[in-house]
Amino acid sequence: MEAHTINSQSTSDQDSALPPLLINLLKTVLYREDDEQLWGALLKLQARVRDYVAVLNLDLVLDEAEGYAFLKSRPEPGEQEAKTKTRVPRLVARRPLSFPVSLLLALLRKRLAEFDASGGDTRLVLSKDDIAGLMRVFLPDSSNEARLVDQVETHINKVIDLGFVRKLKTGNNPQNYEVRRILKAFVDAQWLADFDVRLASYQAQLAGEEPVQDNSNDE
Repeated sequence: MEAHTINSQSTSDQDSALPPLLINLLKTVLYREDDEQLWGALLKLQARVRDYVAVLNLDLVLDEAEGYAFLKSRPEPGEQEAKTKTRVPRLVARRPLSFPVSLLLALLRKRLAEFDASGGDTRLVLSKDDIAGLMRVFLPDSSNEARLVDQVETHINKVIDLGFVRKLKTGNNPQNYEVRRILKAFVDAQWLADFDVRLASYQAQLAGEEPVQDNSNDE
């Protein structure tokens, strides 16, 4: 009887933990460092979470090593398959990114790969000037350095909204930003391998040549 009571209580605890866990995942990315308790609940309940979100045509992406989890829409069915299946509306909408934001994500992903290869700290922290330096060569020439930095800050804020960068509290020191490791899940190794080719297309856009369509950074 006692063992049955303990098991029932454990099941009840898991049931109560599932709604806030699902609500959090439907709203945003879950990071282990932000909520250890909710992260622990996810590790215990991930099978139930996967079953639940599958009904919504979503998949759970969980990276225990990097400490993040999020929901993503399942791939669109092929043309033949779509003819035989009812199309399910997307719960997680795709948001096309502007050229500067797409470029910034690519540059930050490349910088993160270089940082990991150095075998140093696990957190990549960059200043606003660092990020401006990454983008400067790919943005239109400007004699107004302050304006350039302001433009870069606008792009950084967009990337912050997307959840790929976090603004750090630095007091009176210059503003620093942490590049969040979830970026690796959105810009994969194959995409990174083609980085030089993509940068060439970006430079062609800046030169006023016909732009190359690139939707790889749609959410």
